[in-house]
This record gives sequence, structure tokens and C-alpha cells, in this order.
Amino acid sequence: MTAPAPAPSPWAHVARAAAALAAGMGVGRFVYTPILPLMHARAGLSAGAGANLATANYVGYLLGALAGTLAPGLVRSRAVLRGSLLLLTATLAAMPLTHGVLVWGALRLLAGAASALVFVVAVASLLDHLRDHPAHLPGWAFGGVGAGIALSGLLVLALRPVADWRAAWWSAAALTALLAAAAWRLRPEEAPSAGPVAGGRARARGRGHRWFGALFVSYFLEGVGYIVAGTFLVAAIGQGSPGWLGSGAWVLVGLAAVPSSALWARLGRRWSRPGLLLTALTVQAAGIALPALTGSTAAALGSAVLFGATFLGVSTLALATGAQLRFPRSVALLTAGYSVGQILGPLVVAPFLRHGYHQALLLAALAVLAAAAAAAVLRAGFPYAVSDHMGADHTLPVRRRQASDVTRPQAPSPGHRH
Repeated sequence: MTAPAPAPSPWAHVARAAAALAAGMGVGRFVYTPILPLMHARAGLSAGAGANLATANYVGYLLGALAGTLAPGLVRSRAVLRGSLLLLTATLAAMPLTHGVLVWGALRLLAGAASALVFVVAVASLLDHLRDHPAHLPGWAFGGVGAGIALSGLLVLALRPVADWRAAWWSAAALTALLAAAAWRLRPEEAPSAGPVAGGRARARGRGHRWFGALFVSYFLEGVGYIVAGTFLVAAIGQGSPGWLGSGAWVLVGLAAVPSSALWARLGRRWSRPGLLLTALTVQAAGIALPALTGSTAAALGSAVLFGATFLGVSTLALATGAQLRFPRSVALLTAGYSVGQILGPLVVAPFLRHGYHQALLLAALAVLAAAAAAAVLRAGFPYAVSDHMGADHTLPVRRRQASDVTRPQAPSPGHRH
């Protein structure tokens, strides 16, 4: 009789998920931000066309998120993960092969769909396989997005003096291929078991509808606001301070993002997630507004740090809160709402881009403040106490909690899965 195989290391799972998120989000989606000024200067791309390409990417992201919502089997498929990583790499490599805005738009749309599928597969995998591990583990996996942003930003920064926008896209494709290879063996979420689990979910579903609505609105508005900064921050800083500062600030965004999810998750062991979500959104709004209020180098770098330190934290907190509420398909549903917001963001600010990026950033900051207001509504009467695991509720509802529970940890519900 053969001995059972040893349990896989949770850190190995974290590393593969981080590589997937770095490829799908950090490079596949966000490398467009530092490349955009190069395309403005050397490929004849107008500000309006740049916004349209961003919108095409976000439409693709919505389609990918909806596919994960309507066909849950996709989220549990290793073939979907691998195919999406390959498609993403191919679309990045194809960008320099044309000057046609329509073709660029089609490529960015496909890249957005692939990014969304990589994201929902990786996050669902984290919530499933690491649900009984400390919250900082999946937090470090989310940091892969920041690592991808920093690496792609460094690539573009290094290439600026010696190469053009084509080399930037090809280098991004090569980096994505390397990260895809590191993520190749990631285990997706397992299929949920039947029986008592279904009953437990049904009971939790009714309890979570009320708060999930406020969470959905908050995350949708965050999508509207954050994506404006995520798309135009480098161009906005570069407009007032030509040279290295714009790309350098984007590298700083990535570096600040690497530990942010793990840190916010650790804070979630002492404070409620809705309260932390409110704090993160308020700080992010201030960071987005800074470059619009002053053109100083300190403001640009401060904006990069505040934005990088919060945008992944907001995603971590929102997705974990949805899972804590045990709302069915919460990751895919929240990602879909987020992506609708991302589509609307560039469209809302497009009329203001003729006069620069400052007005667009101020509007984005207002949208994020509105998201903070929705988080404040979520915080009022939230039915759970502080929990210590991402995506897993290890506490009873606040109103049922007894004083003795403070020193006695609660066991997870036997029917709780994502």
C-alpha cells in the first residue's frame, strides 16, 4: 500500500497564484499604462483613442468575468487558465504588428477577457485551497499584481532611452510568457460537494443578500474611480513632469502594492473588513486627487504610494467580504460589477481629456469617495465580527456573540466552501 502524497506547500500555491496574477493583471492589463505615453509620442495615438483602447480592454474584462459567472466550470478549469495565459501573451506580442486602432482595440479586448479569466481562476483557487490558512498567505499572492506592475514599469523605464513602443510591447509579452510558465501548474478551485453544503449555503444566502448589495455598489464605484488613475496616472504625471517621473511613479505603485494585500489582510484580524474597506477607499481617493491639486514631485510620488498601497487592498477586502457573507459566486459577481465600473470610468472622463488629465483625476477621486460612502453603509450593522481568515468566517454573528467567545476561537462551518 503506497503512502499518501505529502500535502503541497501553501507557499508553492501562493507563488503560482502570484505568478498568474502578475501575468494576467500586473503585466497583461496594466503594462498599457506606462506604454501609453510612448504610443502618444511615437505611434500617433491621440488621447481619445487611448481612452477607447482602455475601454476595449475593460469590455473584454467584463466579458471574461461574465463568462466566469454564467459558466462556473470555467473557474475550475486548468485548461481555461492555461489557454487564457497563452492568449494574453499572444495579444501583447501582436500589438506592435499594426498601426490600426481597430486592430489594437480587438487585441486589447481579447487581452481583457483573458485577464479576467486568469483573475477569477486564480482568486477562486486561493479562496478554496487556502481558506484554512492565515490571511496573509492569499494576501501575498495578490501582491503578484503589484510585482507585475513594478516589473513592467521597470521594463518600460529601461527601454525608454534606447527603444520605441514596439520593443516595450514585445518585452511585456516575453515577461508574461515567463510568468505564465511559473503559473502553469496552479490548481484551480475544486468542484463543491453536494448534500449538507447546499443547505448551509442556502441558509447563509438569505442572510448575506442585504450586505452584499452595499458591497457590490461600493466595489462597482471603486472600479469607476480607480481605473482612471490606473490608466492615466503615468500620463498625468508625465504631462507636468516630462522624463522619468511618470514611469518611475508607476514602478513605485507596483512596489507599494506588493505587500499591501497581506498587510490589509493582517489588519482584518483586528478590525472589521467593512471598516478597513472604508479606510482604504478614503486613502485611495486622497492619493488619486494629489497630482491634480499640485504638480510637485512629492505629490506625484505620494500619489503613487497611496494608490499602490490601497487598490489591491480594496480588492482583497471586498472579495474576502463577499466570501465571508457566503454569497454564491461572489468572486465572479463582484469582478463583473467592478469591470462594468472600469468600462464607464474612461468614458465618463473622456470629454475632459482635451484639457489634460487633472479634471479626470478629480472625478475619479469623487467616485472613490462615493465607494467609501457605500462601504460606510455596509459597515453599519454588518453581521459578522472580526475574522482571521480570508474568505472564511471563523466567528458567529455579532449579535449572537457571547463574552466567552473572545477567548474561545470558533470552528469554521462544516458546509462553508467557495
